[in-house]
Amino acid sequence: MTEKKDILTLEDVKLLVDTFYTRVRADELLGPIFDERIQDRWAKHLDIMYRFWQTVLLEELTYQGSPGTKHITLPVGAEHFDRWISIFFTTIDELFTGHKAEEAKWRAQKMADMFASKIEFYKQNKGRTIL
Repeated sequence: MTEKKDILTLEDVKLLVDTFYTRVRADELLGPIFDERIQDRWAKHLDIMYRFWQTVLLEELTYQGSPGTKHITLPVGAEHFDRWISIFFTTIDELFTGHKAEEAKWRAQKMADMFASKIEFYKQNKGRTIL
């Protein structure tokens, strides 16, 4: 087995994203939701995720977008976010170690909490969004 290192390059980000989404797609809870929403646009989605995490973790500004608007109408609840985080953390821990790896887990948890709150607000308020 290769010695683990931190997330320091775009290649590292791609390894993280590809491994994570392979696991998500195979997951019986998350896979159908992602496949229904993304359909045959996986290459495009993965490219967006590479750029997103490259921007967030490597501070290379390659992503511009508003991810909240794409997630607000997903048919998901707490159990989906728990599974998403579990898969993400497991993927990080198996592949990487170091400051950026820990930052990736911290940021993912914050994003999951934020998206869960926004989606719940949307559901509870008849489609009204929160900024």
